[in-house]
Amino acid sequence: EAEGVTWSAAALCLPASVPVATLPGWDDGWVAVQDGAAQMAAHILAPREGERILDACAAPGGKTAHLWALGATRLDALDRSAERLNRVRETLKRQGGEVHLQAADAAETATWWNGEAYDAILLDAPCTGTGVIRRHPDIRLRRQPEDVAEAVAQQARLLEGLWPCLRPGGRLLYATCSVLPEENEEQIVAFVQRHSDARRSAHPLTGQRLPGQGDMDGFYYALLEKDACA
Repeated sequence: EAEGVTWSAAALCLPASVPVATLPGWDDGWVAVQDGAAQMAAHILAPREGERILDACAAPGGKTAHLWALGATRLDALDRSAERLNRVRETLKRQGGEVHLQAADAAETATWWNGEAYDAILLDAPCTGTGVIRRHPDIRLRRQPEDVAEAVAQQARLLEGLWPCLRPGGRLLYATCSVLPEENEEQIVAFVQRHSDARRSAHPLTGQRLPGQGDMDGFYYALLEKDACA
């Protein structure tokens, strides 16, 4: 029998894996399946009515659909892979979500941004995926030092590119499914040091979550706010 969780009134934890198509309401888009740690993104960003919101690295679309379900009616979603963006489209179609989708590299803002600032941005950044090691133990064998360096550089590039797209007073949620400090805390500390208009916002669900903690994947969240007078 499904049980509730302490951090969300809308989430249920199943005692065992089941085929998703057998879940009541699946075909009608009433339910979605996500690891608990991934579900926290939409709750931390907490979309408000009328806000213009960007999901910068949207595929496969679970967080995009969750933001829409929580009331993000002015939602743009990007992914640099047109093929992976189709997965977002399929997810939204099943759940009835209406989102503006665009295949683009979020860091290359000249190729997709119209200059209208966003109230909130979700950056679920490309990472080494070390936080899902409990489900994919082969990650420890496949990841090499150069993979970490490449991920860190790409994350910094995305942060730098997206920050000007955020309005003063807006918020950016940085997320990875990694447990490596270089991709997480060290990345955010360095970014805040580079940007005097950026400050961290306290939230009980932010910080580093380790694999298996609460029977969830490892995840990292940092919520940044841009100074209103920026």
